[in-house]
Amino acid sequence: MAVLHNRVSNQELKERLMKETFKRTTISFYRYFPIQNPQEFRDSLYKQLNAIQVFGRIYIAKEGINAQISVPEHYMEDFKSIMNAIHGLENLRLNIAVEDPMGLNDPLLQGKSFWVLKIKVREKIVADGIDDPTFSMERKGKYLNAAQMNEMLNDPNTIVIDMRNHYEYEVGHFANALEIPSDTFREQLPMAVDMLQGKQDKNVVMYCTGGIRCEKASAYMLHKGFENVYHLEGGIIHYANEIKRQALAPKFIGKNFVFDDRLGERITPDIIAHCHQCGEVCDTHTNCNNDGCHLLFIQCLSCAEKFEGCCSSECKETIHMPAERQAQIRKGIDKGQNIFNKSSARIRPRLDEIIQAKKEAGTPI
Repeated sequence: MAVLHNRVSNQELKERLMKETFKRTTISFYRYFPIQNPQEFRDSLYKQLNAIQVFGRIYIAKEGINAQISVPEHYMEDFKSIMNAIHGLENLRLNIAVEDPMGLNDPLLQGKSFWVLKIKVREKIVADGIDDPTFSMERKGKYLNAAQMNEMLNDPNTIVIDMRNHYEYEVGHFANALEIPSDTFREQLPMAVDMLQGKQDKNVVMYCTGGIRCEKASAYMLHKGFENVYHLEGGIIHYANEIKRQALAPKFIGKNFVFDDRLGERITPDIIAHCHQCGEVCDTHTNCNNDGCHLLFIQCLSCAEKFEGCCSSECKETIHMPAERQAQIRKGIDKGQNIFNKSSARIRPRLDEIIQAKKEAGTPI
């Protein structure tokens, strides 16, 4: 019987990845389409992709598929053939990674964003919190390509909504886009409806990283009575590739947060965020070096050296403790969705004051 999951340690898998002598390409894709038997679909897809050394994260649900993967260059056509042969996934749009800093100095490191293939069956490919049985993805907003997005952004009758989390918005977003201050997509949907009450006649443009969240959000807004609803085709990733290909002026400012080891793709040189520890201009996300924390936060090079990659002095002290003591401290800890604003009191008691003081002193921030 074929093994349909990984049984090798992460350390060994990472070592194997670094020894590969071929290039990879980082790709994301999704599609909403009905899957009658998600587990059967999952097992079949795992066999096919594992055979051509595809790594990454793929979620399968009755409503469709969502994937972020790394494909060996020499198997790219095989990969496309596999996907195109699946009913419902014909002519699938593939979002190729915009920036691959790992491959800048060594081409063989290109695309090495994942080291194992994980395909999981879930209730939904995007956790949306929608329990209304009359809601359907069959009616959704109109797609906007890159040129149309730029044109729409110049229309004063347009409201642009960022359907990503706060830590994604913080490092980059479209000009004048509204942030929905929340950590989860399920919280954002009703908040977006509330924020736009009385503006049902406006053009509502929604966007996200790769298109999957804003496509569902556009359907939800139509379901809630909004009429002129649009969403960015392929999200920021596709937009960034298209403005390069067509030599269009970018309307997106800064960095696009991505959910692999890179934690970001630069779209424009603008740095619009600040180090969460000292307030210096910085948009580099990292995870706290303490295995019992792993908080996702923004840290400049100076603070990274000062705190040894940790989010706080407490975590810095912890990483120097004996391994047994660290294991004791970690025991029973549920890190959950451990991101900056969930634990902001730990590392940002004075960040706003630091930034304000620099402004008043005329110091660049």
